[in-house]
Amino acid sequence: MDKKTLYLDNAATTYPKPPQVARAVAEYIANIGVNVNRGGYAKAYDAAESILTLRERLCSFFQGPDPRNVIFTANVTSSLNFLLKGWLKPGDHIIVTSLEHNAVMRPLVQLQEQGVSFDCIPPDQNGLPDMSAVKGLIKENTRAIASLHASNVSGGIVDIAALGQICQENNLKLIVDSAQSAGILPIQMKDMHIDALAFTGHKGLMGPQGIGGFIITDEMAAETTPLIAGGTGSFSHLETMPNLLPDRFEAGTMNLPGMAGLAAAMDFLEEQGIEKIHAHEQKLTRVFIDGLKDHEQIDIIGKDYPQRVAVISLNFLGCDNAKIAWMLENEYGIMVRCGLHCAPRAHKSVGTYPEGTVRFAPGIFTTEDDMQYAVEAILKVLAEQ
Repeated sequence: MDKKTLYLDNAATTYPKPPQVARAVAEYIANIGVNVNRGGYAKAYDAAESILTLRERLCSFFQGPDPRNVIFTANVTSSLNFLLKGWLKPGDHIIVTSLEHNAVMRPLVQLQEQGVSFDCIPPDQNGLPDMSAVKGLIKENTRAIASLHASNVSGGIVDIAALGQICQENNLKLIVDSAQSAGILPIQMKDMHIDALAFTGHKGLMGPQGIGGFIITDEMAAETTPLIAGGTGSFSHLETMPNLLPDRFEAGTMNLPGMAGLAAAMDFLEEQGIEKIHAHEQKLTRVFIDGLKDHEQIDIIGKDYPQRVAVISLNFLGCDNAKIAWMLENEYGIMVRCGLHCAPRAHKSVGTYPEGTVRFAPGIFTTEDDMQYAVEAILKVLAEQ
């Protein structure tokens, strides 16, 4: 079994990127280079047009309300901070799932000091949110439900449409973290009753790091205070932030090379089709799980999920997970992530706290042979214990 180099940490960031992504970033830096809304010359207008086109594409991709409601940030964490801290007020209550990443939990814990409270939907027997318990958590001051779409720990998929229906029935807003699903699972904001969708460019959307955003309804935008104030290149006579979208939430110079890379990544996604990408990753997941499911020393988190994304966490019983991860890289060149994955509540929900798990996350460029290689490597490492 010859050693190879195998990247299985696509839940952290996809790698490699489609070749056109790097080319687009380099092209912007080398041959375009200007700001948008900050210059009255043709090159700046052309750059602004390309960014508008990207907003239009993302709006269509996620079935958002309007291209101007597509707001660019650095990543999904920035987006969630904008939404949670900018919208929630002292005395408000919000419901979250027990699978949330710290991108949601840390802002909420900070907001507790300002009088915001939250409750977590308890997990069902599979570690997924127990939908039957949601309505019992709603209080008079509950204003929203915030939920990830897919878990970065177990790969489990949350029924966003069901949460959206509950929100509709109870006059609540729905805030969705699509870090592990955008570019892999279909997301229709309108049909799912999503009021604010946070996304990041560098994972399933296949773009570069440092570019992300959120899409927000007009109603929720009007109630959200911008966290960052500054120049927008518009309404320069005002010392207050404009009310116009997207300017209201986009102060300062944006990551234009990153946007160029994201636009190129969108080309790739549209060529491939997310249905094809998801089907490919499901096949890889099945090869991996089938190869390990009967091993007595391996606990596969959520191995019986009817639906999942290609995020598979393993707990090696009677072994040191960190040692297993180290051996996989050093002996077999397999790059994985070990630990709590910035989601301690999720690990508590699936019973792997505090030790965490070893997470394997293949991507569109991973092959079935790669997954079989990973299975064989794991079995050989365990045989050495």
